[in-house]
Amino acid sequence: MNRRIAALLAAALLLCGCSAYYRSENVSSVKVEGTQQEQEPETQAGPGTDAFSPDDMTIETLELSGGESAARNPEIVVATDIHYYAKELTDFGTAFEDMAQQQNGLLVTYVWEILDAFLDQIIERKPQALILCGDLTLEGERASHNALAQKLERVEHEGIEVLVIPGNHDINNTKASGYINISPHPAEPMDAESFVRVYREYGYSDAISRDPASLSYMYQLQDGTRLLMLDSCQYENGNLIGGVIRDGTYDWIAEQLELAYQERRPVIAVAHHNLLDESRIYESDCTIEHSERLEQLLDDWGVTLFLSGHLHSQHYRESRDYNVQEIVTSALAEWPCQYGILKYFGPEKYDYHTEKTDVTAWAQRKGNPDANLQDFDAYGRELLRQVYYQEAYSSQKGRDLTREVRRGMSNFYAELRLASVAGNVFGIRDWAEEQDAYVWWQDYGYEDIQGMYIEEILEDAVCDFNTFQKNGE
Repeated sequence: MNRRIAALLAAALLLCGCSAYYRSENVSSVKVEGTQQEQEPETQAGPGTDAFSPDDMTIETLELSGGESAARNPEIVVATDIHYYAKELTDFGTAFEDMAQQQNGLLVTYVWEILDAFLDQIIERKPQALILCGDLTLEGERASHNALAQKLERVEHEGIEVLVIPGNHDINNTKASGYINISPHPAEPMDAESFVRVYREYGYSDAISRDPASLSYMYQLQDGTRLLMLDSCQYENGNLIGGVIRDGTYDWIAEQLELAYQERRPVIAVAHHNLLDESRIYESDCTIEHSERLEQLLDDWGVTLFLSGHLHSQHYRESRDYNVQEIVTSALAEWPCQYGILKYFGPEKYDYHTEKTDVTAWAQRKGNPDANLQDFDAYGRELLRQVYYQEAYSSQKGRDLTREVRRGMSNFYAELRLASVAGNVFGIRDWAEEQDAYVWWQDYGYEDIQGMYIEEILEDAVCDFNTFQKNGE
């Protein structure tokens, strides 16, 4: 990215502090038997030396273990927040319908169709790898994890490497439930040890190294690029929403990044939670606690790209203090059901864009007559719009407002939130600031959380967050 543009972007996006620090027991880092960690590196270069810089770590200059030259890195697909649910846990009756209506726009009723359509597109595209950044299941049901792992088999069968990490919904979740008849009932949740066993073929069994303090691991793609797959979830004492990197994990990260630096392997970092304060509203639940420590560690070893999810909005931010950029991919199970395409050529050169899952085309190929599937984009958008509309309409209850004003404010808020989720507020910012409803929000709802959202969204509308390029400038 042009440095002048990056500076403007950083100035436009406000950064805030973090919440209270969560500490776990300090687990010492260990080497995994039979991995590259046991080899003495030939070079001892590190941060601050002039042996080479991240600019040198392009895919074209890498050599694979067999000695053959590495080709340019083909595409990497990034998807997150699938929230898959096992069909065996429900009869699709009253209890399931009630639950689905309370999911705030999450397309729970069609997660099966969304996933199948998405996987069809991935198989047709044939990328180098598919990264799934957590919240793999609705509420961490063991049956849902098992069902998803089975679905992913056909992707691996096509020679596409699948790599997963957990999200805050996935492990030790007390909300894991089945929905039969008129009432929900407890379902067996997934524990951390079983998570690795179920997804062993999707990153864990072929990892270069496993972190002994968490479910993090380092994975090397065929072209030599390494993926630092970070477990940022808190599930030891119940299941928490916010993210953290454990003390012991920092030791392991430092070892792995030093090794990659010495071997001239570029690294992309991946987690479920956000590295940077992507949202001023939800920073305590979305941003990794005390993430500046992780920012500095990544920057020290030339890691410039961080991929995440969790926010359910398409977004991008550049670190205020370090040469690290974060791309947040929006939720696959929520409109607009999109995913990211990353072309990575090295720490200083890559580009990213989003594409939508075409559920309607999939339904037509399958001969599925469901009316909602026939124009799924419109169906998903309207479902989410109604959620935002009702949220804003309810917030104005009891105020001396005409129905016209209340409806206008609610429609305005819903359209802005939709644009924010899809990452394209930049395209409607001028329109938004000219609307009467914008003035009404300033007059009547400025101090509401919805009013705060509106101001943040418009201040944030400095670019299209669906595309990003870093060209080494």
